[in-house]
Amino acid sequence: MRYGRELLKGSTESLLLSLINRQPMYGYQIIKELDRRSKGYFTFREGTLYPALHRLEDRGLIIGRWERLPAGQERRYYHITEKGQRALEEKVTEWRGFSRAVNSIVQPGSP
Repeated sequence: MRYGRELLKGSTESLLLSLINRQPMYGYQIIKELDRRSKGYFTFREGTLYPALHRLEDRGLIIGRWERLPAGQERRYYHITEKGQRALEEKVTEWRGFSRAVNSIVQPGSP
């Protein structure tokens, strides 16, 4: 079953902040982790991911830092900011209320 494009659009920020909140990550790692944790449900492409990361960075919710690996190559790791952590908490609270309300309608009689 595939999700609607609008559902993903409304959830992208929360998904990215949630992953980056657990640990700093670089782009390809984020794509793989979304795929792994969702068991293939979320398949992001670079054309979706990087604009979203740039929007989060522009709003001060994350910060990207180039880090040199032991082998010499560099990767841009994204770190969540305090502002990003607050935004994530708000989004999680909002999501829980929204999902409870939707479930009460589509699954009547569920707790």
